[in-house]
Amino acid sequence: MASCEAKRGLLDHFSALEDPRQSWKVVYPLPEIMLAVLCGTMAGAEDFVEIRRWGNMNLDFLRRFLPFARGIPSHDTLNDVVNALDGTLFAACFTAWVDGLREAEPDIVAIDGKTSCRAHARSKGREPLHLVSAWASRQRLVLGQQATDAKSNEITAIPLLLERLELKGALVTIDAMGCQTKIAQAILDREADYLLAVKENWPALHGEIVSFFADDAQALDRYETTDGEHGRIEVRRHAVSHDVGWLATDRRFPGEPRFPGLAAVGMVEAEVERNGKTSRERRYYLCSTRIDARAFARAVRCHWHIENRLHWVLDVVFHDDLCRLRSGFGPQNIATVRHMAMNLIRGAKDKHSLKVRRKSAAWDVNYLESLLRPTA
Repeated sequence: MASCEAKRGLLDHFSALEDPRQSWKVVYPLPEIMLAVLCGTMAGAEDFVEIRRWGNMNLDFLRRFLPFARGIPSHDTLNDVVNALDGTLFAACFTAWVDGLREAEPDIVAIDGKTSCRAHARSKGREPLHLVSAWASRQRLVLGQQATDAKSNEITAIPLLLERLELKGALVTIDAMGCQTKIAQAILDREADYLLAVKENWPALHGEIVSFFADDAQALDRYETTDGEHGRIEVRRHAVSHDVGWLATDRRFPGEPRFPGLAAVGMVEAEVERNGKTSRERRYYLCSTRIDARAFARAVRCHWHIENRLHWVLDVVFHDDLCRLRSGFGPQNIATVRHMAMNLIRGAKDKHSLKVRRKSAAWDVNYLESLLRPTA
């Protein structure tokens, strides 16, 4: 049995949260509410009705950690409190908690956005929640998240997320949406390096990089990989050049934006054979470190882990796209709770899938406790 002190170690990371309720009206303490929501989510509950039901059935388990003198609040109270919590502060508390789980060795950090399709209220002018997340590839941890403003996009959300992350020594990968000089500088300011995909949103820059890699006479560092599964064979040819002087001149027009710290350009050619048909696609990247072709190949591949190890898991295991929260900070806060639950479940030492681990947490409170204790 985990001690109360051990559990408080986890909840202390959220002590900066201010209870949005009037203090004289508080019947159910905020730490108890957040513990019930977190544990219920880990155990498979997908809305507040299910969380309350799970909490009532496992009240003795919850009382191992906190008093729960008045039991579990109604689902309406759970909903109202989660909706009212400051989403930005809650996300910052999550990031501070994750920092205690991370290894000191630098990692590849992928940043990408995901939309929760049903978290909208268009009759009230509210668009679906779009959340930009940071993913540590080696440790398979969600490092943090930042919701985009209603009238904004990832370009404004990414710098806000970067400000909260400890990135020293990391290589940060972002798709073409994040290929902006200010974002590149923000990454360098965090003592990290960037690997940014570049597409037609930078037409002149993209065109010159395309022409550069089309010249077979260029001396490039190369690396090739081959994968075959599900009736398809994919050959990926990677090429890197550290010759970037031709991108740093002022020959196009005065004041044209330059990418700070640019040290390499890279290209990936993917050749896919499926059902007797072959397709080819080239993608291009800017990098602030003198990366070699093999490390470049790994970094590009690792970026896609955020899609199949985070976004896909949220949809398939946590059913994120079915979430109907639409009020206040509710959609953003429950997304943070899911990220926390995912990090805790991934911390299990067994070889079960995430789906089986989540069901095991629902079937066996001792297993659920084993997921919680390592983070205390």
